[in-house]
Amino acid sequence: MSKAIKEKQPRRDIFQAIADPTRRAILSMIALQAMTPNALAEHFDISRQAVSKHIGILSECELVKAEHKGREIHYILEIEKMKQIDKWLEQFRKIWETRFNQLDTLLNQIKNNSKK
Repeated sequence: MSKAIKEKQPRRDIFQAIADPTRRAILSMIALQAMTPNALAEHFDISRQAVSKHIGILSECELVKAEHKGREIHYILEIEKMKQIDKWLEQFRKIWETRFNQLDTLLNQIKNNSKK
């Protein structure tokens, strides 16, 4: 594999990144508006450095992107990467919906049989 291809691939697994509740909270906050690391850190009982580490992991997975505004760095959500996650989850959503519909049908049958 060429060096250029390796550099474009995230070094961490995206699902490991979103498995952490702090990182999910960070994603939720920046989904609403771009935020600086300091602004994000105000919402957690962890150090600014710990928040920066979480942001770094999210950046490695390309879930967030740094945007420079003057001397500050604001982090924004990478919508396209989130769409990839949603697309992967869609296959399971269809399975769940089918099973719930089957369960609804069965419950209605039981309910109708008990009325007889």
